[in-house]
Amino acid sequence: MISTKTEPETNGQPLRDTSATLLTVGGTLAAFGVASCCGLPFMLATIGISSAWLTGIALLAAPHRSLLLWAGAISLASGAVLLWRRQTAVCTTTDAICSSPIVRGLTIAALIAGLVLLTIGYLYA
Repeated sequence: MISTKTEPETNGQPLRDTSATLLTVGGTLAAFGVASCCGLPFMLATIGISSAWLTGIALLAAPHRSLLLWAGAISLASGAVLLWRRQTAVCTTTDAICSSPIVRGLTIAALIAGLVLLTIGYLYA
């Protein structure tokens, strides 16, 4: 029997935006590494929060700062594009399987947090 389905088989489970979520998490972690060196401790000290716990992360991330900056920017941009393309391509049909609103909302929040951390890390270098 020939199948005419264009969607991949998922064994009855809805398709998820795992690639967009993983890219967003990776970009946010890279942005956190960039910001932990200079910008994040300064911003946390400004609002009165201790930032001594960031020293270990800053020591590990400082030699790889430019690589983390580029990796974070590329990962966050790719995650945002994949999330947007998945939503517009799949959810426009009537019988579409869309991602969970909670997962989509958390991914968007992580994209924004990663962008803020990446900006702080770049500006306070």
